[in-house]
Amino acid sequence: MKSKRIILLLIIPCLLLFSSWGFFAHQRINRLAVFTLPKDLIGFYKSNINYITEHAVDPDKRRYADSLEAPRHYLDADHYGEKPFDIIPKKWNDAVAKLSEDTLNAYGIVPWQIQRTYYKLVKAFENKDSILILKHSADLGHYIADAHVPLHTSENYNGQMTNQVGIHGFWESRLPELFAGDYDYFVGKAKYINNPLDAAWNIVENTFTMLDSTLSIEKRLDKSFPSDRKYTYNERNNKVIKEYSLDYSAAYHKELNGMVERQMRSSILSVGSFWYSAWVDAGQPDMRKLTKKNISAEEKKQVEAEEKLFQNGKALGRPEN
Repeated sequence: MKSKRIILLLIIPCLLLFSSWGFFAHQRINRLAVFTLPKDLIGFYKSNINYITEHAVDPDKRRYADSLEAPRHYLDADHYGEKPFDIIPKKWNDAVAKLSEDTLNAYGIVPWQIQRTYYKLVKAFENKDSILILKHSADLGHYIADAHVPLHTSENYNGQMTNQVGIHGFWESRLPELFAGDYDYFVGKAKYINNPLDAAWNIVENTFTMLDSTLSIEKRLDKSFPSDRKYTYNERNNKVIKEYSLDYSAAYHKELNGMVERQMRSSILSVGSFWYSAWVDAGQPDMRKLTKKNISAEEKKQVEAEEKLFQNGKALGRPEN
């Protein structure tokens, strides 16, 4: 019986269990962003660092309950042509007028989602609502981190158009899990962001410049690497899954020449800077005088339902792995 179960699991085509940066990387990014904050802000975030860390993955869990969630994590820039950022209007209403809301939702809205979540955080600071500050901070960190992933800027998001299926989870989950322990996380202090929407677009545009290398390097490596050493089988959450081998992962990571580390570092500083800027835009409220609200019964019920769907269900919207 056990051998039959393993055989069945070995043919599961997924290479990682989670979408996005992966739970490990998202949690590390949010956690380390706390230490970029100034003294008037860091005390609150440090005292709630476990919440900020644990809930860094909430938006991914919502993908199992909310069909509108998936597009908030990416922007398929290449859908709009060779010079997409000359074509896509930066402001939401202008983009809707030119391209239609259906088109935008079909090909991703992450820069606008960053802006929307940012202003929710500003409002939470203005209201001195500790629960919503933490919730929107955790969510904002997730969307900003996602905007730093090259494969979140392409219709070829999992290499399905170039015979590289699995590269999505490879880049953003497998590599950080294996090598992030060696990264330098000293990124400096958070900086004030004058225009959060422009900043979000700058992140996406810079990330898009890395897309070609992300794909072409793996394609070239695949041709030169012994095929029998490319994959391995490991157990995760009581399931045996197929993963890229340590040797192949190390080779790809080396050829990327620090790309994953740079994007994690940039994510950390960006997240801290957005949190800090929201606090400034809210008038720099005294973080020692917040309203300590408890989560409502309705909100608690919703969270529990999302967790149950995540544990037992299938992500809504397009698959990434």
